[in-house]
Amino acid sequence: MKTTLDEMQAFTRVVDTGSITAAAEQLGQTVSGVSRALGRLERKLAATLLRRTTRRLELTEEGEAFLQHARAILASVDEAEEQMAARLEQPSGRLRVDASTPFMLHVIAPLAGGFRERHPQVSLELHSNEGFIDLIEKRTDLAFRIGTLKDSTLRARPIGTSRLRVLASSGYLKRHGTPTKVSQLARHSLLGFTQPETLNDWPLRDADGNTLHIRPSIASSSGETLRQLALADAGIVCLSDFMTREDRQAGRLVPLFARQTLDVRQPINAVYYRNTALASRISCFINHVVAQLGPRAFDD
Repeated sequence: MKTTLDEMQAFTRVVDTGSITAAAEQLGQTVSGVSRALGRLERKLAATLLRRTTRRLELTEEGEAFLQHARAILASVDEAEEQMAARLEQPSGRLRVDASTPFMLHVIAPLAGGFRERHPQVSLELHSNEGFIDLIEKRTDLAFRIGTLKDSTLRARPIGTSRLRVLASSGYLKRHGTPTKVSQLARHSLLGFTQPETLNDWPLRDADGNTLHIRPSIASSSGETLRQLALADAGIVCLSDFMTREDRQAGRLVPLFARQTLDVRQPINAVYYRNTALASRISCFINHVVAQLGPRAFDD
């Protein structure tokens, strides 16, 4: 008796999520249904693929070997379906998109409705992670990443660059005064990131002529949290233009050190594993984002 795609999908989803319960939730099936599918698969292969302990599931050697083949088979089926949809110029299927919370809120979410109007057969899943995720492990089709790319296995399409600025609310400045020299920042409440430390390098020069590295008075893993803190008069912050344009235009956040600020820009890329010629829904979404943002995407 041959294995089925449903059984292979159940197996790979259990491996990806780490539990039968989580896999069942993602697949829209019952826990017992996924468990039975795994049992059938192991009986057909006459091999134990997963060791079940009280805390987690672990792949056996046979499971590791079969996993590679199962992923390749499922990917081939996806690609075949995508090719047929592309020939009809009707991209379809589920598109899983990942981005940091600020980029998702300020850039991707406002564009999602327009994309769905143009491509109603594509269902969107939008996920936010502050760190870089493994696209395969998280079953993510497309991610938008800010900063220098390090993963050479990814394909990337540049979306634009976004300048860094030092900002504070007018309320904070009224209460604590406006610093005019970089050295005066030491007397202020500074808002920064928990990690990576490079995000606490501000586009200013310290007394030695080096890039200013700050020690946050309040730290967060999320740029959106830091933005909200700045708007709540909690301190001075350094954020990327893509998430503060409306705040600056409305006067809610005021740029500081206009003449001293270095022109430091964060590259923004759309990254993915598969060729967009095969995954038409990926290329269509990237094209939509690029078209809506324009050639100077994040410039004022």
